[in-house]
Amino acid sequence: MDRDRDEFGNARSSRPRDALGRPLPHGSQGVARIPDDLDLSPTDSLTFAQELLDRGLAFNAHEVLEVAWKKAPDDERGMWQGLAQLAVGITHVQRGNAVGAAGVLARAADHLENGGPARHGIDVGGLIVFARALIEDLAQNVDRDTDRLRPRLRAE
Repeated sequence: MDRDRDEFGNARSSRPRDALGRPLPHGSQGVARIPDDLDLSPTDSLTFAQELLDRGLAFNAHEVLEVAWKKAPDDERGMWQGLAQLAVGITHVQRGNAVGAAGVLARAADHLENGGPARHGIDVGGLIVFARALIEDLAQNVDRDTDRLRPRLRAE
């Protein structure tokens, strides 16, 4: 089977994606993709990711946060990884995958808790509480409205 590849030969689907990051058939109208070469400051990454979360686009927010994680200095990587995993966990909730969501959210909380001091105004403590409360909601099968899946990344 032929797979789409990027310029480095890595597998990369060129298919459009829906709002939850699922591939759509070629030729479909999908949600705008986050460019691989995104180059934002930490503050701009957080602002962009927050805008995406607020629009219900957690998968896209994850992509923004993943770029920031990969570019972050070593002492910030755990925090950024936790943020990216938080967005993945929310994506799993949106897709109806409670078991997958709980596992990723637990890892997100652990990375945030052990990722060093909060930087860039990130509400690390609040996001840990958010992730663990969402895990509990999933375990109890509590309905989650869309606002419940839009955490605030920065302390206000």
